[in-house]
Amino acid sequence: MKDKWLMIGVGATFVSFFLMIVSMMILSRQTAKNKELLANIPSAPQETAASVTSDFSIYKTIVGDDGRAMTEIPEGPFKMGSNDGDYDEAPQHQVYLKTFYIDQYEVTQAEYERFVKMTKRGKPFIPVFDEDPSKIVKPEFAAIGMSWSDAAAYCQWAGKRLPSEAEWEKAARGEGTRKYPWGDTFGPRYANLDGDEDGYKYLAPPGKFEAGRSVYGLYDMAGNVAEWVADTYDDKYYAKAPYRDPKGPEEGQNRVIRGGSWRESPNGARVTKRFQAKMWRTDATIGFRCAKD
Repeated sequence: MKDKWLMIGVGATFVSFFLMIVSMMILSRQTAKNKELLANIPSAPQETAASVTSDFSIYKTIVGDDGRAMTEIPEGPFKMGSNDGDYDEAPQHQVYLKTFYIDQYEVTQAEYERFVKMTKRGKPFIPVFDEDPSKIVKPEFAAIGMSWSDAAAYCQWAGKRLPSEAEWEKAARGEGTRKYPWGDTFGPRYANLDGDEDGYKYLAPPGKFEAGRSVYGLYDMAGNVAEWVADTYDDKYYAKAPYRDPKGPEEGQNRVIRGGSWRESPNGARVTKRFQAKMWRTDATIGFRCAKD
């Protein structure tokens, strides 16, 4: 009898041990699975991919007289301005533009230097910069330090012209209502703005932000350098602007600047944001690109 109960005890102990091993294996497998699931959960919200057209070859390109690539912006309407931005961005309104071309890249310092040498025009002048100027004066960087008249003269020399404010905004925005050239989400990989999180403390060579291209494939329509456009500035112009090919007011003290710069915040890089400056102003943050009929 004693042997019988001993055998039963040994058997029960074995079964309990076996069940414990099985439970541990199941728990271990579940823990590994949970770790795998946790590893796939992002620690911070993921950046939304740029909502831009991936096949930019659908837009015709040409080479301007200065040897620089230009993209065709098709004829048609788009929504200009914003009812949610600054007062001078309102009202949002429909504008119809004829076909035009615009530079894919901002003019570089090397390209502007070639213009200076060939025309004997004065060199760019940067009145204020807190650091060593050599940090922003490099041939591959975007051109800076030219007045509105200088920028307009370069474009004329190249067989082009400065874009109108409406042309600039359509080229940056497309026909939709995106907040930035690439879409509505901002991140450091889209544009060269204030700070060095994007990889550049100051200027960058044009074309370094692939994810930040506009719907037409244009580079740096936000950040790097703000850009002179043809129009005179009027904070109430949108309320009286013509529907077709607006050229800006006929009179005014200042000219319009668009796109924000390497010193600007994301708010200042919005496609509808408007800046203004005296025609003679030169600055380390202002450059340009050209357009053509």
